[in-house]
Amino acid sequence: MRYNIAMKQQLVRGVRKALPKKAVHSLEDNYRRQRAKLVSTRYGHPARSLKVIAVTGTNGKTTTVNYLNEILKEAGKTTAMFSTATIEIAGKTRRNNLNATVASVRHMQEFFRDAKRARVDYVVMEFPSHAIHQHKLAGVPIEMSIMTNLTQDHLDYHNTMEAYAEVKSRIFAGEPKFIVLNRDDEWFDYYNKFAAGAQKITYGTHKEAEAKIEKVKLYRKGTEAKVTIDHQTKLDLATNLPGEFNVYNMTAAVAAAYLLGIELNDIVEGIANLEEIPGRFERVGESLPYDVIVDYAHTPDGLEKLLTAARSITKNRVILVFGSCGDRDKAKRPLMGEIAARLADRIFLTDEESYNENPDDIRRMIDEGIQRVKGGSMKTTEIPDRRDAIEKALSVATKGDMVLITGMGHEVYRIVNGKRIPWNDAEAVRDILGVK
Repeated sequence: MRYNIAMKQQLVRGVRKALPKKAVHSLEDNYRRQRAKLVSTRYGHPARSLKVIAVTGTNGKTTTVNYLNEILKEAGKTTAMFSTATIEIAGKTRRNNLNATVASVRHMQEFFRDAKRARVDYVVMEFPSHAIHQHKLAGVPIEMSIMTNLTQDHLDYHNTMEAYAEVKSRIFAGEPKFIVLNRDDEWFDYYNKFAAGAQKITYGTHKEAEAKIEKVKLYRKGTEAKVTIDHQTKLDLATNLPGEFNVYNMTAAVAAAYLLGIELNDIVEGIANLEEIPGRFERVGESLPYDVIVDYAHTPDGLEKLLTAARSITKNRVILVFGSCGDRDKAKRPLMGEIAARLADRIFLTDEESYNENPDDIRRMIDEGIQRVKGGSMKTTEIPDRRDAIEKALSVATKGDMVLITGMGHEVYRIVNGKRIPWNDAEAVRDILGVK
């Protein structure tokens, strides 16, 4: 058996070398499509019986999905949700411990099967670019497509922003019944060319946004915002999630619910119901003189928005513990270093998930960006061990500070030197501080 497998692997490598790169990609693409079709057939094509709401974009997918899920439940709908942080079917929730937004084709079909059996009214889920490109969700009919934003990420995989944008656009290609777009995003015009089967709505602060963000008040433990829909329907919204970037995620969910005909009161209450999301501005330890926040921010845009939000609601210093993932987009590392040096008061540069890459090289590339900012090196301490870095950051925090620990978010293990190691930032903080 081992000999046969080795022979097959050798044959595949030989085919790869013999064929032009485009032909290899075409074969792989066709294989993935056919595999998705076959697995779906095996499970009886369960997604065809479901109303699927697809949320894509670089940042904000998880939060938008969770907001919309809460709104729909408040309106009395039975839902299923598949997000990077949590998976839920008919009110039963579990942590997504896959270290990936979308599971294998088989696991996704099992999720759809279980959702069908639970007779859900809507499935709300993330459609990340890798899953779209690899056809993991091929054949899944989309009722509504929501685009949060497009910023630099995954260029190790997609090579260019144009290629990245094209893959994201595929959730609009089948003319879904409803489309929700961020009017303030620089890629808005690119996605606005796609038609909706029934209705399209835009959101943001732009004067032409149909769900217009009018006023925002930021607090240490939440946010208030006024949103006007169609120039006449005014909503006063309050959320437990801080930060202006979360107002955009919230408004995307509000606009989507409005298109679905959800009652306004249910929209307002649903937004208020979302208390927290694992690894998304997750507050750890309530009785501390300073704030400790765990967040998944792992892109330049995500980190900048998080740090900007932190500065706007923090009385004293913003202390950042961060690194970057291995085997991924290397170009973003110095950019994140620059952003950190510009917006954080203290930086503890540490390791995240190195995968198969040398973690020293990852930190060096981040530090290149830190060095570009005047005073960046003076505020930075490099501590490779992540637990030691968190412990040091907590030890220097004083009253009114905010300690931000970014990059890992909800994840429950790290991949270092190809090995999976149990790890969760929030649990590490609790263990160090001895708090619940």
